[in-house]
Amino acid sequence: MEIITYVLSGALEHRDSMGNGSAIRPGEVQRMTAGSGVTHSEANASDTDAVHLLQIWILPNARGLKPGYEQKAFTDAEKRGQLRLVAAGDGRDGAVTINQDAAIYATLLEPGGQVVQQLAAGRSAWIQVAHGAVTVNGHDLDQGDGAAVSEESDITIAGRQESEVLLFDLA
Repeated sequence: MEIITYVLSGALEHRDSMGNGSAIRPGEVQRMTAGSGVTHSEANASDTDAVHLLQIWILPNARGLKPGYEQKAFTDAEKRGQLRLVAAGDGRDGAVTINQDAAIYATLLEPGGQVVQQLAAGRSAWIQVAHGAVTVNGHDLDQGDGAAVSEESDITIAGRQESEVLLFDLA
């Protein structure tokens, strides 16, 4: 599996058999390739504060990959009012590299703000509302909602409230 961790609040402590150990905080994205095998543990890094996160598991493009780990930080300014690439198969634009033909974007939207993503022919998308409320191509979504999008050339995400959204561009 390709395991992508996206922390919304608090901090998540990570340790693994590759020798990696860190706390993942809001604005940071961690990718772990489980590949041919890895042992790992995750726990709330705080005894007093809650941790809220999204963890995405994606099937890799090959079996038996060498286990791997990568973690990068993305500022709110990079995501505010625009789609910031945070994970991609080719690691372009400073994103973490995943072993799959997929791209994951993050955005922070103010009420009335919007972003537009064009989808290439034959591709689909998944929208995940991490926080807030948005409208996606005319359909209202609230915190925790997700939506599959296919056979569309453009996806317009408009903020109804202050929102944080992930967009997955998928083969």
